[in-house]
Parts: sequence; C-alpha cells; structure tokens
Amino acid sequence: MKVVSSIGSMKDRHPDCQVVKRRGRIYVICKAEPKFKVRQGYKKKRSKL
Repeated sequence: MKVVSSIGSMKDRHPDCQVVKRRGRIYVICKAEPKFKVRQGYKKKRSKL
C-alpha cells in the first residue's frame, strides 16, 4: 500500500473508493481496483523496558 500526503485527493480516484477510519488510521479501500488502496496515519508501539 502506498502512503500519500493527502488522503482526501485519493478518494476521487475511482467511484468505488471508500474512506474508512480504523484504529487511528485512515484507509482508502477500493474493491474494484485494489491498486488504489492506501493507508495514512500510524501509531508507534512503544517497547517495554
């Protein structure tokens, strides 16, 4: 999956694209064209010391 600076522009790629927010990340899902799927936002897991 490719990470882009602006997810808002990605939802206009294809009519079947959907913007979904899950677990603090924003995804663009496109079942018709899987190459259009993208992800933005990442929570780093801190290691326990």
